[in-house]
Amino acid sequence: MKLGSRPDTFYTAESVRTVASEVSSDLIIQVKGCRYLLHKFPLLSKCLRLQRLCSESPDSPQHQIVQLPDFPGGVEAFELCAKFCYGVTITLSAYNIVAARCAAEYLQMAEDVEKGNLIYKLEVFFTSCILQGWKDSIVTLQTTKALPLWSEELAITNRCIEAIASKALSHPSKVRLSHSHSRRLRDDVSSCNGTESLRHRSTSKGWWAEDLAELSINLYWRTMIAVKSGGKTPSNLIGDALKIYASRWLPNVRRNGLVIKETTESDSDSDSASEVTSKHRLLLESIVSLLPPEKGAVSCSFLLKLLKAANVLNASSASKVELARRVGLQLEEATVNDLLIPSVSKTNCLLYEVDLMMTILEQFMLQGQSPPTSPPRSRLTIERRRSRSAENIMFELQENRRSSSVSHSSKLKVAKLVDRYLQEVARDVNLPLSKFIALAETIPDFSRHDHDDLYRAIDIYLKTHPELNKSERKRLCRILDCKKLSMEACMHAAQNELLPLRVVVQVLFFEQARATAVGGKVTDMPSNIKALLTAHGIDPSKHTAPLSTTTSIHADDNWSVSGFKSPKCVTRNSTLRMKLAEDVLDENDVASDKIGRTSKSKGLRSQPKRMFSKLWSTNRSATQKN
Repeated sequence: MKLGSRPDTFYTAESVRTVASEVSSDLIIQVKGCRYLLHKFPLLSKCLRLQRLCSESPDSPQHQIVQLPDFPGGVEAFELCAKFCYGVTITLSAYNIVAARCAAEYLQMAEDVEKGNLIYKLEVFFTSCILQGWKDSIVTLQTTKALPLWSEELAITNRCIEAIASKALSHPSKVRLSHSHSRRLRDDVSSCNGTESLRHRSTSKGWWAEDLAELSINLYWRTMIAVKSGGKTPSNLIGDALKIYASRWLPNVRRNGLVIKETTESDSDSDSASEVTSKHRLLLESIVSLLPPEKGAVSCSFLLKLLKAANVLNASSASKVELARRVGLQLEEATVNDLLIPSVSKTNCLLYEVDLMMTILEQFMLQGQSPPTSPPRSRLTIERRRSRSAENIMFELQENRRSSSVSHSSKLKVAKLVDRYLQEVARDVNLPLSKFIALAETIPDFSRHDHDDLYRAIDIYLKTHPELNKSERKRLCRILDCKKLSMEACMHAAQNELLPLRVVVQVLFFEQARATAVGGKVTDMPSNIKALLTAHGIDPSKHTAPLSTTTSIHADDNWSVSGFKSPKCVTRNSTLRMKLAEDVLDENDVASDKIGRTSKSKGLRSQPKRMFSKLWSTNRSATQKN
């Protein structure tokens, strides 16, 4: 908008701004280091504040001096007001209307001073043009950052936010992009690219997200609150808008935890690293507070990126817990790389934040959705079910069959995901055994159809931590179930020197039981299993009786293994006996320290031999029967 008709007669002479006129100036106004030689009559007739200041200051022989050190908008805004008083043509747009409006308010250029004064004209232009255009409203809102207090007092900020929110809730075809850019839009429509852009804009539901991403975080937060309060915008569009804004302003997080600052925002040289981190932390926490409550409104990958940034930026615990809770609700969508959150803690030397992963898994399990097929019922299981709270029982009754099926499928996916995650964190030499076991045990047993991936993780952990003693290795192997191992896993575990000997024996035991159960013939077994049985004194060419899986085995021996590739060679029978003898000797030492030289220690000495001889005697008796 243009106001005034006279040509611009302002000029600079010896660092002083003045007006070309036949009448000598009688008023000197100083604005932030700049001096203006002007005239009282055109200014005082429209500016009530200058009238009062001139009446309070003593007259000088030639010029009266007025100091305006706190003038809003600076020299540019004052010159706009001064030119308006002189009738010089001025151009107003979304880029300078905020400064002009604040300056006019400061000078008190209202209607009661003179009809058609600057405040009235600016308000008409602001209401009828600026707030009606989409781009103009955003540009004007951005310029309020320079004068936040004045903009709030004059309600410029609120009115811009309300206008933007109302347009975001409308169909894009009903929104005028901009008053200032209307001519440019018409030129774009005439071109091929402009037509394509306009067509894309009219069909996109989240057309407003890219434009709002230019706002600072404070203004963006208030605008998104206004958009959400309208209740017409789907949660997934809110999530997409937050993702666009986060990718625009949040720093990237490398695998090693370092932060790379985006080049889209240039901080001054005076900004320290802590100040930049504080800005990013505020931005992140604001984005977290804007996340829609609905599950699936944002992707799990995006939530984990926010969690990584929150960990690096040392965000509040509330933000981290909220992100972990949301990740847990849709954990089945995650990938292993997403879950590898770099550790930045100075108290430990871990590569990844395993504790955060534990929190995510706990949140996932707290969803309380029961699987469609439960484990085999036992008296203990029935008693546990009876002791559960009435709240959980009612929740299970309210679940329909479809939601239960989805829940069980999610748990199967998460079990695979956790086992592969364990394979990655197992390479960390500083990862405690207790944390590794706690992560593995978080997943219920029925969620793992096989233990191959879990065995890979355990094998990697054993290779990375050769300092583990026998009791620790036994503790680690208790989380395995040898009945859920593939053929390759059994072959690998049978020759794995890092595993406890009892694990190797149990692998052979259950593999033979499985082979005899299929067709009742050991001869149907693969050649590699035949080689193993032959090496251990079992004749695979003869029929053997099926082995009972309920054979009495010590509680410490109830472990299992999962697999890798087929072994290149098979452990010899002599080697197995030698390792068994070593295992017995070590157990004798431990038993003598704890319970002394009693009859109990004798039972402990003979227990591994009894277990191994029982496996052999079962096969021999079956052979004799044949």
